[in-house]
Amino acid sequence: MRDPENTRKQIIRSASVLFNTKGYKATSISDITSLAGLTKGAIYKHFKDKSALEKVCLTEMTGKVLNTITQGIKSANDAQSKLFTILDYFAKYGDKPPFKGGCPLMNASIEVDDSDPVLKKVVSSIMTSIVTGISRVIQNGIDRQQIDPNVNPTEYATIIYSAIEGGVMMMKVHENDFHLQSVIRFLKNDIQQKTL
Repeated sequence: MRDPENTRKQIIRSASVLFNTKGYKATSISDITSLAGLTKGAIYKHFKDKSALEKVCLTEMTGKVLNTITQGIKSANDAQSKLFTILDYFAKYGDKPPFKGGCPLMNASIEVDDSDPVLKKVVSSIMTSIVTGISRVIQNGIDRQQIDPNVNPTEYATIIYSAIEGGVMMMKVHENDFHLQSVIRFLKNDIQQKTL
């Protein structure tokens, strides 16, 4: 008799690998059952449909990344160090990717369109949460007189996040991290210029 919680975790693990490497649309329930060594019935016992499983997998994958970054931010002493913690995490992305297949949020965002509004809504929500988190670090830095008060926190957070994801995308396409490292260096230099 299988433990339901372990079965659920096994489904999520297997589906996450497939969704992040093969793609959400291209991955079938049969692909997941083959990799997980389970039946379709076992999957549908835990998830209403493939769409529900996609949401859970994306949320869990991005959650692991964000938890690691959040821990680093909490241990940093000032706004510049907190922002550098984010950049340093992604600077190691080429050597130590957290998931096979690259950034789960970027992969999902490239794939979603009007034909998958449920997954698109999840992607949008996670992205908004990330930009809000970075914006909060910047605003706290302004409030503590560590960052130039002329900086618009939401705009700057959007620039930082967009530049990182663009660098990650170029790393994946070119199969080297030159562009990502260039982005990281530029952002660090720009942050230092905005630090009081």
